[in-house]
Amino acid sequence: METSRPHVLVVDDEPDMVALLQDVLRRAGFEADGAGCGDDARRAMANRSYALMLLDLRLKAEDGLTLARQMRQSSPIPIIMISGSSDETDRVLLLELAADDFLIKPFSSRELIARVRAVLRRYDLSPQAAVATPARTTAAAGNERLQFGDWTLDLTERELHRADGSLCALTQAEFRLLEAFVRQPRRIWTRDQLLEQTRSLDTEVFDRTIDVLILRLRRKIEPNPKHPSFICTERGMGYLFSADVTRP
Repeated sequence: METSRPHVLVVDDEPDMVALLQDVLRRAGFEADGAGCGDDARRAMANRSYALMLLDLRLKAEDGLTLARQMRQSSPIPIIMISGSSDETDRVLLLELAADDFLIKPFSSRELIARVRAVLRRYDLSPQAAVATPARTTAAAGNERLQFGDWTLDLTERELHRADGSLCALTQAEFRLLEAFVRQPRRIWTRDQLLEQTRSLDTEVFDRTIDVLILRLRRKIEPNPKHPSFICTERGMGYLFSADVTRP
């Protein structure tokens, strides 16, 4: 019988940790599958749609950094990464990898469930949501959309589509930042102002957060990220979205 509970994939190469996290998730009302390596995770995702992935940063056969990069290229599935290091550099790396949140070991069961629920709320996922399904090629009638270049930002579905209708996977932080830019093109934003646009993400804010998000967005939407034509740097001031924005 098909469950209506959100399904979480736990990826960790320690079987005891996988079993523990599955138990915590199930007692909190989630379904949970386990995977011991990147290949297991890919097979699991090929066979089922997951609402969220819990991914250990330090996998042995294939580290979590590599797997997270691949997942973010192919799927908008929310990712919470688990790290044994409290070093700020590692935390910034997690943001660079497009992790939606992170947990530092040791953490409590209560903190784990709170983070999982917070990420799912940010994505506004219903229990039946299938985050890792193929993108829709057309937007629903009546959706609020903004167009720039060859891109369409659907503000209702909170999705970014290419000209051919395919979906460009964005984290919630990336989406909020891009939404701020396209709603007010030609405006110069300071870093502090842009931080305010992403402050509701329930994650700690670091000095490099905005620069990291800008870098990630440029890699995804710019024809040449090294010479951006959409998100431009205003030296000594901040950033500006220089493209024309229209409503279809």
